[in-house]
Amino acid sequence: MSSPQQPTYIIPPPSAPNWKTPVLVGALVLLGASNIYQYVQLDRVRTDTTSEMKKLNDTFTGTLAQMRLDSSEEVQRSRRTMADLQNRLADQRRAAAMAVGQAKIDAEQKVEKLQAKVDQEAAAQQKAISEVKQTADTATTQVAAVNTDVTNVKTDLGNTKSQLESTIANLKRAQGDLDSHSSLIATNSTELKALRELGERNYTEFNITKGKQFTRVADVMVELKKADPKHNRFTIAITADDITVDKKDRNTNEPIQFLTKKAAQPYEIVVNKVSKDQIAGYLATPKVSRARGGS
Repeated sequence: MSSPQQPTYIIPPPSAPNWKTPVLVGALVLLGASNIYQYVQLDRVRTDTTSEMKKLNDTFTGTLAQMRLDSSEEVQRSRRTMADLQNRLADQRRAAAMAVGQAKIDAEQKVEKLQAKVDQEAAAQQKAISEVKQTADTATTQVAAVNTDVTNVKTDLGNTKSQLESTIANLKRAQGDLDSHSSLIATNSTELKALRELGERNYTEFNITKGKQFTRVADVMVELKKADPKHNRFTIAITADDITVDKKDRNTNEPIQFLTKKAAQPYEIVVNKVSKDQIAGYLATPKVSRARGGS
């Protein structure tokens, strides 16, 4: 009798090493490290973006304020600032393109805000430039008007000078009270102006009304005693150096000369107009005051 057949056992071969687990762990570690690195980088981008936006805001604020003070220089400086700003904006765009996930979204939003700020400031700059150009055009127009006015004034001065020279040439020379002393006299305001332009003497105009008191004219006192407008004659009393002298029945435009202790040359009164109880004219006095006979 044969022995029963023993069962056959199949012994599995020894299992091979499990390599998938370490690879998976390594991949997770690398992914975590990558995420940490990206987070750090995005945080730095966020910080840099905030700092740059503040700097840009300060730069634009200062630039716009200075543009109002010095238009030509500040427009050029603003253009350079705009170029720098565009470069920074390009850098921010590149940084945003390198970011991922939510950080990329945040960076893009900041870039959009920055772009809006740039557009706003560019519009403000263009407006400032337009205002500068308008101001320059207005100034040019005003300068042209001033040049025209100056030309007209020069023409008027030339005409006035010609008239003055003609008036001086036509001034009358009359003999006064004192022997060998004759002088140019003015018969109206135009001729008196011409005498002043000659600069040889000082001239003081007067308007004297008849009364009981003297009227001061420069450093002498004059009293009107009688006025005859019908015959253009008058009588006055002159007080100088505490001495009073009457000048009776004198005619208009007749030089009345008298000496004083203050000057070697005579003083001169000329009455141009005689009306009822009133006379009008001028007193001519020497430029240099000194005692007669002095050095």
